[in-house]
Amino acid sequence: MPAPRIACRAVILQDNRLLLVNAWPGNLSDLWCAPGGGVEPHSSLPENLAREVLEETGLRVEVGAPCLVNEFHDPKRGFHQVEIFFRARITAGTLTDDWKDPEGVVHKRRFFARDELTRLRLKPSSLPDVAWGEGPGYDPLEPILR
Repeated sequence: MPAPRIACRAVILQDNRLLLVNAWPGNLSDLWCAPGGGVEPHSSLPENLAREVLEETGLRVEVGAPCLVNEFHDPKRGFHQVEIFFRARITAGTLTDDWKDPEGVVHKRRFFARDELTRLRLKPSSLPDVAWGEGPGYDPLEPILR
């Protein structure tokens, strides 16, 4: 079985709204998550995260402190991912309609008010509590959703 994949994600609040992305190529799922992705070796977690946020959103960020560790897995495929979430602040850029993810993975990105999150499929489920400064700092291993 392969080693767990390490990823990092950004918790970005702006004007009391949380930035989320839909990262399913081909619009195959309605699941939303924080921007971020897999860690490349020989680069720090904050460096990886700043790169991923820029690719997925077109925004430059300053990466702050970690705020959540999340694990999920797909036992059928042998996939296991550990995600480290960091608070981040936008330093440059705005969301524009003409932006395209160079990897072709993210096809939607937008800011959501907290009450809007109740109508979304969102992972991890503790993200709203963590984003607004409440709740757990660790989400135990959970099955992957599609």
